[in-house]
Amino acid sequence: MTTLYGIPNCDTVKKARAWLDARGIAYTFHDYKKQGAQPERIAGWIAQAGLGKVVNKAGTTFRKLDAADQAALDTDGAPAVLAANTSVIKRPIVEHPGGLLVGFKEAEWAAAF
Repeated sequence: MTTLYGIPNCDTVKKARAWLDARGIAYTFHDYKKQGAQPERIAGWIAQAGLGKVVNKAGTTFRKLDAADQAALDTDGAPAVLAANTSVIKRPIVEHPGGLLVGFKEAEWAAAF
C-alpha cells in the first residue's frame, strides 16, 4: 500500500499526486491538516531518511517557531514538534512497498516505482 502524506494545497504535493495519477499508481492521501501526523510515524521517517531530510527549514512556519521548538528539532523531541507543526515536515512524504520517498524528484520517484 502506498500512502502520500502532505497538504492538499501544496504545489509540490499537487505535482506528486498528478505524477502518481498519470502512471496509474494507486495511493492513499493522508492530509496533515485534517488527519494530523503521529509522532511515532514521524520518528520512523527520521530513522529512515534522516532529520535533515524530513524537516523543512526553508518555509515560513519553521522561521516562526519559537527558539525552544527550533532547538527541540535537533533532539529526540523533533517528532513531537513536527506533529504539532505539520507544515515544518518536508512534503510530500510517501511510504511505499519499496521504502520511503521525501520530497518530489521525478527521477527518484521513477526509480522507486
